[in-house]
Amino acid sequence: MSKHFFIVKPHLMMGMMLITMSLLGFSGRALAEAADRDKPIDLEADSVKVDDSKQISTYSGNVILTQGTLVIRADKLIVREDQGGFQHSTSLGNPTTFKQKMEGKNEYMEGSALRIEYDGRMDKVQLFTKAWVKRGEDIVHGDYIMYDANAEYAEVIGGGSQAATPGTPNGRVRAIIQPKGKKPAAQPAVPAKPDAAKPAASSANDAPAPAKSMRFSRSLEVGTQPK
Repeated sequence: MSKHFFIVKPHLMMGMMLITMSLLGFSGRALAEAADRDKPIDLEADSVKVDDSKQISTYSGNVILTQGTLVIRADKLIVREDQGGFQHSTSLGNPTTFKQKMEGKNEYMEGSALRIEYDGRMDKVQLFTKAWVKRGEDIVHGDYIMYDANAEYAEVIGGGSQAATPGTPNGRVRAIIQPKGKKPAAQPAVPAKPDAAKPAASSANDAPAPAKSMRFSRSLEVGTQPK
């Protein structure tokens, strides 16, 4: 098995999420759950293709990447490493989404688009088509959302009536920012889980459990230092 099979690195995924926080007016680097970067990456997909000569790995089919509280879901995830060791990713889906808990708060940073691209060399993230980014109750919508961390520059562009969504019915850029100091809405109570120690009753007529679907699944133990 090729070593490039495990091309996904923690600073690629964490960087993509941390950068997007600045779109809502936050400096970002200390806002994500800090312990996430030391957690293993767990990656599932229906299939994976590796091109060693081009340093590209392509994960396809209900892709789910988890690292601590960070979860990325996509139909396809393409990860490429350039000659300088920087990583670049393209996440595709209808939509592709990400979600991560904020440090010390019961709030999440999340976002969605049909395509999300991350440039590890430039520290730039771009969300294309039906894009939105949300932190707590604050949210920004646009047909294109970009943040360049090196230049400290953000841009949100609407797509006109042809890019209308439920969040932006006229296709224009839309942002909803809650007043500072507003208390978050109360979370509904979670019902207690049944006692796991008591096995469910079974009978001789019980059908055997179906075989687990064959999906690629790997847990990667990762360090904090980039290559």
